[in-house]
Amino acid sequence: MASWSAPSPSLVEYFEGQTSFQCGYCKSNFGSRSHGMWAHSMTVQDYQDLIDRGWRRSGKYVYKPVMNQTCCPQYTIRCHPLQFQPSKSHKKVLKKMLKFLAKGEISKGNCEDEPMDSTMEDAVDGDFALMNKLDIKCDLKTLSSDLKVSIESEEKEKEKSLKKEGSKDLIHPQAIEEKLGSGEPSHSIKVHVGPKPGKGADLSKPPCRKAKEMRKERKRLKLMQQSSAGAFEGFQAQGQPVSLLPKAKSNQPKSLEDLIFESLPEDASHKLEVRLVPASFEDPEFKSSFNQSLSLYTKYQVAIHQDEPDICDKSEAEHPANGPECGYGSFHQQYWLDGKIIAVGVIDILPYCVSSVYLYYDPDYSFLSLGVYSALREIAFTRQLHEKTSQLSYYYMGFYIHSCPKMRYKGQYRPSDLLCPETYVWVPIEQCLPSLDNSKYCRFNQDPQAEDEGRSKELDRLRVFHRRSAMPYGVYKNHQEDPSEEAVVLEYANLVGQKCSETMLLFRH
Repeated sequence: MASWSAPSPSLVEYFEGQTSFQCGYCKSNFGSRSHGMWAHSMTVQDYQDLIDRGWRRSGKYVYKPVMNQTCCPQYTIRCHPLQFQPSKSHKKVLKKMLKFLAKGEISKGNCEDEPMDSTMEDAVDGDFALMNKLDIKCDLKTLSSDLKVSIESEEKEKEKSLKKEGSKDLIHPQAIEEKLGSGEPSHSIKVHVGPKPGKGADLSKPPCRKAKEMRKERKRLKLMQQSSAGAFEGFQAQGQPVSLLPKAKSNQPKSLEDLIFESLPEDASHKLEVRLVPASFEDPEFKSSFNQSLSLYTKYQVAIHQDEPDICDKSEAEHPANGPECGYGSFHQQYWLDGKIIAVGVIDILPYCVSSVYLYYDPDYSFLSLGVYSALREIAFTRQLHEKTSQLSYYYMGFYIHSCPKMRYKGQYRPSDLLCPETYVWVPIEQCLPSLDNSKYCRFNQDPQAEDEGRSKELDRLRVFHRRSAMPYGVYKNHQEDPSEEAVVLEYANLVGQKCSETMLLFRH
């Protein structure tokens, strides 16, 4: 495991005002409005806090929709993986994948209730949404060789102060930093159903064996329930193990993991392997598969979005002791079919969640519904990470756009919550949908007195990076003569909230 040192702070350059461009959903000209900033560097804790205030990244560009003005309001949505149960349509996708892997069967057409294979990345027209700008973290030396010296000096002073106060918070999730850059369900069962009366039924024959067995099973279960208490006491009195008691068949539904990882026959037609690779050129596996991954991305962009691809930036992973084994940051989940990459899911592993960023896949395999399949794999992966890192317990799916019918499919991954755009509290989606049916913009928090608890309250504590030095805004403003400067800083502070305004550095000229 790589050694881990204290992180450099996030450094952002905020763009004053709003950006307007053509909406990727309703296609209205300049109807989509958002605030934005460029992240020269970004810690995973800061990005976690930002997405919990409605922000989202596309590469190094981090944006927040102007919810009460944009044509198609975009609500941050998160799923609860620990309580998640796949729906019928989800199971159909998993079974479809199994049939293909086991026997090479290709289903004709998609299920009606299946969402588009468009993935978790929400198209930000412009197009900021290219996954290739993976790296939020860059070498700060390219910006200023004095930044680290300034920050280290400031951090040392802060540490001395904390030690004097007897603080125990030196090791904190905020110190977790990452350079953000970047199967097989059960076989189908044939059920033999007897012909209906009046349609060739032979009433002289005994009833269908399946129905007969079901009656016998119900009778057996009833007898067991009546005698189980007595039997339990009798076995204990005789010193017999309770495990010898007759067992009823479990009626529990299969878990997501059971459906995904059910074994394939030895002579399976295909082999699928999912590999987690850090989005970093320093990782040998990422580097060796990059050309194949880039070719796939190019094919996807041209075929699906008619876009021209760029090249991915570098990224590195951090491995704090209290984090998941793979570390935090941006990763690629590569889907290898028979030795060839057919899909890549770009995800961010953050302190409290796995955030789905983008999926690109080979259009030749659209019949496998890879958008749905990869989302289910990512939910299962979040559950796996939770086993070691208990606070990591959510799966963020980007934005839910109720006003765009094709984007409502994210609401099918339940239980899930939507983020209130005014108070930034999470509200179960079932409570939000009636309001969204009446109005595309809604405040979900039903308490009219509730306010944004994380709003900016002390502007002077905001941190600024100016002339190669980090300083509080209270110090910086004493050297400013431009009266409009404070309005811009205040706008930024209200959008990112008090916490991020104190942990991130706002670059000022």
